[in-house]
Amino acid sequence: MEKPRYKRVVLKLSGEALAGECSYGIEHDTLTRIARQVKKVAELGVEVAIVVGGGNIWRGVAGSAKGMDRATADYMGMLATVINALALQDALEAEGLAVRVQSAIEMRSVAEPYIRRRAIRHLEKGRGVMFAAGTGNPYFSTDTAAALRAAEIEAEVILMAKKVDGVYDSDPRTNPEAKRYDNLQFIDVLNQGLGVMDATAASLCMDNNLPIIVFDLTQETNIVKAVMGKNIGTFIGR
Repeated sequence: MEKPRYKRVVLKLSGEALAGECSYGIEHDTLTRIARQVKKVAELGVEVAIVVGGGNIWRGVAGSAKGMDRATADYMGMLATVINALALQDALEAEGLAVRVQSAIEMRSVAEPYIRRRAIRHLEKGRGVMFAAGTGNPYFSTDTAAALRAAEIEAEVILMAKKVDGVYDSDPRTNPEAKRYDNLQFIDVLNQGLGVMDATAASLCMDNNLPIIVFDLTQETNIVKAVMGKNIGTFIGR
């Protein structure tokens, strides 16, 4: 039987991905589909940590653009990620996978505080770990949280699941001639401003030689394929 290419991964999900075909909120069928894929990955012996955004509920940058204090808006966004993490935890446990939510903002009634060694121990015991509330600091995105947590737990790759099938030189939704990249270097992402993730997250990945695979979440088996090392989406590395 073919073995997975990666032993420990961080799966980065946008909040919008949880909304499915809706423009807002959480779509149950989408949650279930993601949970089933993650369960299959765990059954392959892969240790899975997940970072989820909150854009399906609240975006701090959008709130700030309308006049709200930026720090306040960002903290609201962090709380939105906790809601998403708890929803995904429930869906994963319904599939039979034990999961722990760790929050960068302490809220012991609903989640563990983020403790690096405890997170690693959960993974070693075969549990999934959800990293919620970003980094716990305003002005940092959940992309940066994914890069930071991946470096801290010594993950081998960040699996960046999106609604597009890779990284393009322009928006494929508005430009039918947009070119998709199969491989990129971190410096290309930064120099060309390709929008894969924010510059802080990309720099952190580059400094720690932490590769990223950008792929289409809507394809049923793509998370498993990414873990197996199949050629899907765009691979970003050195």
